Amino acid sequence: MTTRIASMSRRPLTAALTMALLLPGVALADTKKEKELEARVAQLEAQVQALLNAQQQQQSQLTQTQGQVTQAQTQIDQVRTSVATAPAGKAPIQSQSIVSGAMPNTTFTFGGFIKFDGMYTDTSDGRITDGSAGRLFYVPATIPVGGAGADGGDGYTDFHAQFSRFNFSMDTVTENGDKLKAYIEADMFGGGSNTLAGNETSTNTYALTLRHAYVSWNHWLAGQTWTNFMAPEALPDAVDFLGPTDGVIFVRQAQLRYTNGGFSMSLENPQTTMSAYLTGARSNSGDNALPDLTAKWATKGDWGSFSVAGLLRQFKYLDQDKSGGALSVSGKLNMGKSDDLRFQVNGGKGVGRYMALGLAPDTVLDADADLHVENAYGGYVAWRHLFSPQLRGNLMYSAALLDNDPQYTGYGVTERSQSWHANLIYSPFPKLDLGAELTWGRRDLEDDRSGDLKRIQTSVKYSF
Repeated sequence: MTTRIASMSRRPLTAALTMALLLPGVALADTKKEKELEARVAQLEAQVQALLNAQQQQQSQLTQTQGQVTQAQTQIDQVRTSVATAPAGKAPIQSQSIVSGAMPNTTFTFGGFIKFDGMYTDTSDGRITDGSAGRLFYVPATIPVGGAGADGGDGYTDFHAQFSRFNFSMDTVTENGDKLKAYIEADMFGGGSNTLAGNETSTNTYALTLRHAYVSWNHWLAGQTWTNFMAPEALPDAVDFLGPTDGVIFVRQAQLRYTNGGFSMSLENPQTTMSAYLTGARSNSGDNALPDLTAKWATKGDWGSFSVAGLLRQFKYLDQDKSGGALSVSGKLNMGKSDDLRFQVNGGKGVGRYMALGLAPDTVLDADADLHVENAYGGYVAWRHLFSPQLRGNLMYSAALLDNDPQYTGYGVTERSQSWHANLIYSPFPKLDLGAELTWGRRDLEDDRSGDLKRIQTSVKYSF
């Protein structure tokens, strides 16, 4: 029994010893697995974090892209809204500037008009030469006097659209406030071609004619435009190209002009027109060394406008050197809301080519080919009345008097011309004019012969 008891007492001890020996191994095993698990967990956490970072980056890019799309859509909506709400005719026709090579802050404009003229003319002393300017508008110098036959025969009709014109203008204001302008205008009053395809037989083709071409910078202007001696603001409202041509100062030419307020002066292209001894045959001299000099003072207000202009000229032919000068006074007086009065008075020594489209020569040659400067005077008065906002009428009288010396000019040259004009112009729309005008003109020679012109002229003019 003692042995059995001893044996039983040894079993717990053996178990204890066994457990003592095994526990360190188990502990070691558990520690290794834990480390492996921890390493695996750490690796998984890193992978998850990387996935989260990638997802956040993609979300950020997606948000940015969505913002760009939203901004672009907003801009598109704004353009659509502006186009939809823009007044008729104001919608942009292109996204870039028409004058992409121009300076910043440049405004481009295009304008002009289409004009149809139809006229019936009756002249007392022969017909005006077909194709000449006098068949297209009133030119006093073309009125026939003493033509073949007792009278001019039957009247004649002309249709044309040669005075239609177009212009381009570019206006710039710099950051410093400087103002620059470029302007060019042309019409089709350049004559027809001599070929079958370019005359009234078939296609009525006409050459392009330069009217204006200039650039201006603040007070300065250089290029071709109206002479500074002229007053365009006082021209009457005529159906004819000019209307009271006899007394009008009318020249376009190259010049250098300075303007400051109401004062302006210019140096302009010189040209001497001459009349041959006793015959009246015309010729030009390009021998001038000095430009024509003009100076003008103009003012305007609610009452209208008024200007005084002076002209100094050199006349040169070979080694001969003469001088002359002229004066012009023009105005437009408003007489209430429905009437205005326009006028011009001109006169001087050598005003010839500036007045009445060159009705008088600047100079005349004597038997020894010496140069003599001619005097001439002229003017017009025109009354304009508004019958209604759509209907207006004009009554005009114009005259020119040439102070010839018959011992040099002979008696076959023009002594005077005069004309009356009356018209009605109806505008069913603001830019459309339908006009009809009656004209009577007369040209008298130094030998007391004269010739008359009677004309009925109609026109359709659409400005843009």
